[in-house]
Amino acid sequence: MPKYVGPLTIVLMLGMVLARVLLLKAHGVKAMRFGETDKTDFLIPPLALFYFYIVFAAAFGWPTIAHRALFQSNIASWAGALCCVTGLILLLWSLISFGRSFRIGIDADRPDKLITSGIFAYSRNPIYVAFFVILIGEFLIFPNPIPLIAVIAAAILFHRQVLREEEYLQDHYGAEFAEYRARVRRYI
Repeated sequence: MPKYVGPLTIVLMLGMVLARVLLLKAHGVKAMRFGETDKTDFLIPPLALFYFYIVFAAAFGWPTIAHRALFQSNIASWAGALCCVTGLILLLWSLISFGRSFRIGIDADRPDKLITSGIFAYSRNPIYVAFFVILIGEFLIFPNPIPLIAVIAAAILFHRQVLREEEYLQDHYGAEFAEYRARVRRYI
């Protein structure tokens, strides 16, 4: 059973984010700003698609290069499923808390207000925390080298993006962001 939670989590995660982007677009907000700050960001989608395929292949027995499990544990698989569900709940709470300010990438053209309520009162970057929890869950369900590499690579890429976003937020919001940064942790 947990092996089906992995691909379902990916579908729900992508569905939530794309639904938010389309909803904002219908209200005249360009939420998809991905790659506008750094063109190397366009290397991420092909790697993400490869990762998604690996998860689906592991769940449904499709051909894959990732056959070797690093460990076998039913308890770890169920813990992974719990991580995936937890990550989806955090993501949904983040999207609701973000409201109309949600963007994928940095929107220097039409920045919205600084969001400090909802889940953002506990973490400055709850969406990245949600994605990381989901990736940990996927690794626990499918414990082979590719999901492990994805967890490590994502941690590095997420942190890189967070630093870029925080630099922009500090420049744009100044003292308001500095006070928020002093009060609320970066991740958890």
